[in-house]
Amino acid sequence: MYDFIIIGGGILGMSTAMQLQRAYPDSRMLLLEKESAPAQHQTGHNSGVIHAGVYYTPGSLKARFCLAGNQATKAFCDQQGIAYQVPGKLLVATSELEMQRMQALWQRTAANGIERHWLSAGQLREREPNIRGLGAILVPSSGIVDYAAVAAAMAGEFVRGGGEIRYGAQVEGLQENAQEVRLQTAAGEFAGRFLISCAGLMADRVVRMLGIDPGFSICPFRGEYFRLPAKHNRIVNHLIYPIPDPSMPFLGVHLTRMIDGSVTVGPNAVLAFKREGYRRRDISLADSWQMLADPGIRKVLWANLRPGLGELKNSLFKRGYLQQVRKYCPSVQLDDLEPYPAGVRAQAVSDDGRLIDDFLFRHSRRSLHVCNAPSPAATSALPIGAHIVDQLSSQLLALPSFAKAKAAPSAA
Repeated sequence: MYDFIIIGGGILGMSTAMQLQRAYPDSRMLLLEKESAPAQHQTGHNSGVIHAGVYYTPGSLKARFCLAGNQATKAFCDQQGIAYQVPGKLLVATSELEMQRMQALWQRTAANGIERHWLSAGQLREREPNIRGLGAILVPSSGIVDYAAVAAAMAGEFVRGGGEIRYGAQVEGLQENAQEVRLQTAAGEFAGRFLISCAGLMADRVVRMLGIDPGFSICPFRGEYFRLPAKHNRIVNHLIYPIPDPSMPFLGVHLTRMIDGSVTVGPNAVLAFKREGYRRRDISLADSWQMLADPGIRKVLWANLRPGLGELKNSLFKRGYLQQVRKYCPSVQLDDLEPYPAGVRAQAVSDDGRLIDDFLFRHSRRSLHVCNAPSPAATSALPIGAHIVDQLSSQLLALPSFAKAKAAPSAA
């Protein structure tokens, strides 16, 4: 019998496991991951940006966690000897409309407590000779890292502290009773006094395994990237982002200086017809039927039909994708867009047809579920793990088996 079982070997699951082990060092803990190694899905398929918290609604969990996570991620990397860089981010306006939107972002960054600087067109050109725009906001604290390496380091800390990790242990069934939660997995059956699920793309399915209506469904969106050839590794000095359209759910195509020195372009946002559909040809009839039969997801897709079709067109025809980049970086040519692995976002959609924008948690008597963890989840992994441990402290006191346990402070 384990005291705690954690589902999910991405950066959120590893962060939670590591901090839970520090808070309850005498407890027996198990982390289950269905793949053969950590960080095989969203953690290992993103742009690697250490976000500053520019875009998020002031006071939201996103804004709070991201601001704290920016510094916590860098501190953890310093402790673990993980390479990262802090080139800063430039949000570039290329039209008068975008200049107006940039003013709104300027106010939001102030409300979120983020250091930022307003650049004129001349100042932008001085910093970035290959970038064109009417103005920009410089956010110096934005960085870049390999989040898979961060997750692996967290896994190492968890195991050194006495935690156990089982890979190849896909969860196939759950039962909760008054004393425990039992898990049927591909690696056998396990029982724990408390369950924490950080299941990402499978978050809604794990909740449903307990017989709970989650009130949301996961809709997968594939984010497709390109990489520029090595001759363009110095094409930009910062992370270059467009000014986002507030009516769109995603930020738009950007140029990212990766930790290995290369520069990627992307991502877009295309509906995926498989939960883990990293390639266009990855199609699951079961996943597609479940998604398209969901009334909430149908409402979202219908409400965003035009931009969705535009994203699909640009996915199929690189010239459209190229135009997204050439708005602010006209020197990029069609043959510069080289293949690069895609990622898949796990976007939670409410039953009434809303894209859930903030972090979302669900509870049962003996479980806690991370149901929606959108960007900046990787940046925010340490504060999210600390938040989960804090939430557990009060929830565990209501359980007979934990009533005498005293929660230690979590370590972010």
